[in-house]
Amino acid sequence: MDDMESGRFGRELRRRRLAAGLSLADLAGLVHCSRGYLSRIENGHRRVTRELAEGCDDALDAKGQLLDLAPELRGDTADVPPARASSARRTSSPRTAAVATAAQPSRYGAEFDRLLHRGDTSYLAGRMEEADAYYRQAYQWGADNPDAQAVAVVRRARRWSDPGRVDHELLHLVREFLAALRTLEGGEAAGLRLRLGAHLAKKLSMSVSEDTAWPGAGPERGADLARRTLEGLATGGQDDETRCEVLTECRWGLYDFVPAIESLTISLRLRDCALRARSPYFLGESLVALAIDQLRVGRVHGATGTVAEHRRHAARTRSTLARWQQCTLDTLLDLWCGRFDSATDWIFGESRELVAGLEADLAVPADTLLQTRLGQVYWLLREQGRMAELFSSGLADGVERHGYFPVWRAGFALARCEVGDHDEAADRLLAFLRETGDCASLPPHGWSVPALVLLAEVCAGLDAHGGYGAELARAVPVLREALARRPAGIALAGWPVVLVGPTERAMGLLALAEGDTATALGHFHQAERLVVGSSPPQTARLRADEARALLRQEDRARRPEAVGLLRAALAGAETHGMRRLAAECRDLLAAEAPPVPEPQPRPRP
Repeated sequence: MDDMESGRFGRELRRRRLAAGLSLADLAGLVHCSRGYLSRIENGHRRVTRELAEGCDDALDAKGQLLDLAPELRGDTADVPPARASSARRTSSPRTAAVATAAQPSRYGAEFDRLLHRGDTSYLAGRMEEADAYYRQAYQWGADNPDAQAVAVVRRARRWSDPGRVDHELLHLVREFLAALRTLEGGEAAGLRLRLGAHLAKKLSMSVSEDTAWPGAGPERGADLARRTLEGLATGGQDDETRCEVLTECRWGLYDFVPAIESLTISLRLRDCALRARSPYFLGESLVALAIDQLRVGRVHGATGTVAEHRRHAARTRSTLARWQQCTLDTLLDLWCGRFDSATDWIFGESRELVAGLEADLAVPADTLLQTRLGQVYWLLREQGRMAELFSSGLADGVERHGYFPVWRAGFALARCEVGDHDEAADRLLAFLRETGDCASLPPHGWSVPALVLLAEVCAGLDAHGGYGAELARAVPVLREALARRPAGIALAGWPVVLVGPTERAMGLLALAEGDTATALGHFHQAERLVVGSSPPQTARLRADEARALLRQEDRARRPEAVGLLRAALAGAETHGMRRLAAECRDLLAAEAPPVPEPQPRPRP
C-alpha cells in the first residue's frame, strides 16, 4: 500500500473512530491489536492488513465503506499487527472474534471466510436478515464443496424461528446436507454431521401440536435425535465450536422432554465450552440457557447472577438483539420480584421502540417479539389485578390468535376466570383436557408445566367462586396426576417470558379444590422455600392460600393464625399494587372478623 492509500484509510479510520466516541485504546481492544500499531495506521505510517481492515469496518459499523479504502493486499504478510496479550479469562467481542477467526488458515477460501464473517457480525448485531443474505452468498460461493456449503447451512440454521412452529425451509436444507455428508469420511464431515443433526433435532422439536409439526415427525423424533447426537458428541475429537453448537441445539431439542435439572447440566457444559471457544455468539446463548434452567429448578439467586453476567456480555457486544434478550430477562425478574413500575416502563415504553426496530430490520421473527411482549403484558395485568384491560384493550385477540400454543389456551381460560366469566373459564378448562387426552399428549416437561400451573389457577378460581363441583371433580384429579409426574420447581412460560410460580403451589391449589387441606398446606410450605426472600408477590399469594386452607379446616383454634396470614398477604398485596388479591384478603378478613361499628356520639340532653 503506498503512502497515499495508507493516508486515506488512516484518515477515514480516525474520523469514524472519533464519531463513534471511541478512544484508540477502545478500538484497539475491539480489533485485538495494540494501541500503538493502530495509531501508526491512522497516521499513515503502517500498512493495514485485510483482516484488520475488516475488523475496523465491523467495529465501527461502516458497512463495507471503510473496508473499500483498503486496497487488495498482494499476499504480503510481513507487516502483521502485533496482537495484544489477552488473559484466558477475557472473552472477546464479536468484532474481535471475527478478526481472530479471519486470521486462521482459510479452509474453504478467503472469500467464503469473508462472507461468513460478515454474516456472523450482522447476526451478533441483531441484523438476521442481513446475516442470512451473507450466508446465502457463502453457500453459493462454496458450490463445489459440500463441506463449505454445509458450514453455511449451519449458520443459516441458527436463525430464530417462530415459537411453537417448524421452520420447513431450513428442515429441507439440513436434511439435504445430512444426506450429502453421510458417506464422507474424516473429522470435518463428522463434525458437520453432528452440527446439522443438532439443528435438525431442535427444528423438529419446535412444534407444539399436530397442526405445527413436520409431517410424520413430531417433537418426540426431535428429542430422540438430540439424544443420539449428544451421544455422538461424547465420543470426543470435536473442536470447541462444534461442541458448543451441538450442546446449544440439543439442549433446546430436549427442552420439553427432560427434567429441568438435566437441561441445567447441559447449560453448564455449554457455558464452559463457550468460554474455551471464546465465542461471543455461544457465550450469549449459554448465558440465556443457563439463566432459564436455573430459574426452572428454583435457583433464582443463581439466575440473577447469570443475568448480570449476560448484561455485561450484552454491553460488550453492543448488540441490539442481545439488549432485547437482556431486557426480557430483566423484566421477567422485575415481575417476579414485584418491581411492577420498572416492568411497566419497559413493557409499555422502550420495548415498543426496540421491538419496532427489530421487526423493521427483520432481526427476529415478528411472532417471537409479539408473543414475548404479550406474555409479559398479560402477567403484569394479572399480578396487578387489571385483567379486564386485556379484553378492553384488544390484547385478548392476540392471546386467542396464538391458541395453537396450548399454554396460551390455558392462559385465556385463566383470564376469563379473573374477569368473572366463570362459565367460559370452566368450558375452556374441560376443552383443554379433551383436546389433550386428559393431558396425555402433553410433553413430559418444558412448556407443559406452565400450562398445567395456569390451569391449576383456573381450578382455584372456580373453587373459590363456588358452584362448579362437577367440573372440578372432572379436572382436578387429572391435573394433579399430570403435575405429580413433573419434578418440583418454578413454572417458566416462554423461552423466557414470565415465571408463573412454583409447581408446589399449583399442587396445593388442586389439593385445596379437592378439600384436602392438610395436603394443600404441605405443598404450600414446600413452595415457600422458592419464593420467600425472592418474590414478594408470590409470597403474598402463598400467605393467602395458606389462610384459605386453614379457614376450611374444622379446627377453629387455627383461626387466629389464618387471620395473621391474611393480614400479611394484604400488606404485601397493597405494597405491590395487587388490587385483586388485596380485595380477596379484605373480604376474607371481613368474614372472619367483622369490623367493630364506630361509636356513635351521645345525643345531647
